[in-house]
Amino acid sequence: MSIYKSPEGKDKIIALYDAQLRRLKCPYSDVRVETSFGKTHIIKTGNAGGIPLLVFHGGNATTAYNLLACDFIMDDFLIYAVDTIGHPGKSAEVSLSPYNYDYGKWAGEVVSQLGYESMACLSGSFGAGIIAKMMCVCPEKVKRAVLYVPSGINNAPAISNMRMLLPMIAYWVTYKDKWLKRCILPLAITYDNITDDVYETAKLSITYSKVKTGMPSNVSEKLMKQCRAPALVMAAEKDCMFPAKRVIPRAQKIMNNCTTYLLKDRGHMNFLTDGEKKMIVDFLKKD
Repeated sequence: MSIYKSPEGKDKIIALYDAQLRRLKCPYSDVRVETSFGKTHIIKTGNAGGIPLLVFHGGNATTAYNLLACDFIMDDFLIYAVDTIGHPGKSAEVSLSPYNYDYGKWAGEVVSQLGYESMACLSGSFGAGIIAKMMCVCPEKVKRAVLYVPSGINNAPAISNMRMLLPMIAYWVTYKDKWLKRCILPLAITYDNITDDVYETAKLSITYSKVKTGMPSNVSEKLMKQCRAPALVMAAEKDCMFPAKRVIPRAQKIMNNCTTYLLKDRGHMNFLTDGEKKMIVDFLKKD
């Protein structure tokens, strides 16, 4: 069953994907690997001589959008940016459950199929939950990890996100831009954080794909304790889905080698400072 509402809708999402890729400041190439869950498409880009870095995008977004948002990693890392299986992009249209560890097993297979024993990892939101799941079921595959506004550590109750539901329904009924922006606003906090790329990516995803509302569930403390990889967990104070007041204490409790950082006065969608970008790069470059 397709994850898109129509072939025409899929074409529009892929057209935006390709247009965003063409704006990257580095050359890129397509990589495809086979996993037991389905074919997986990856964009290989960045510094060909840099440290290999595995990157996952957020839920219902795309790798192309995510790479534009993460341009600060291009100079130092050989980036493998994965199209999450079952989400908009070019991987198999096979939807995995966010409530078990299938995403983690799939991510571990991706590392192996790329020819690595372990890799540094960077992801936010849904993608960070994928890494958290991988740390639980394939801990040996993760060399070190940055989890940014992460799912899967200590998610807020679903009711916390209800204020996005009514504007989304209104958008599906009317297709008026004002309702889509009101749907995104609880994540962005201010309209200034809803950039053109954010808006266009969200608009096509919500309009033409079958939106996945379930985020990766909280991981087991017992399983996470098996992972010795250093982790940097960056959580936002005003994040309605994964608030820092929930995420940071549990990350410190369940992770063996964890550094935490508070993104003060920011929501789920936010802009990193130059100092925070350097913090991420320096952390991922450590031996």
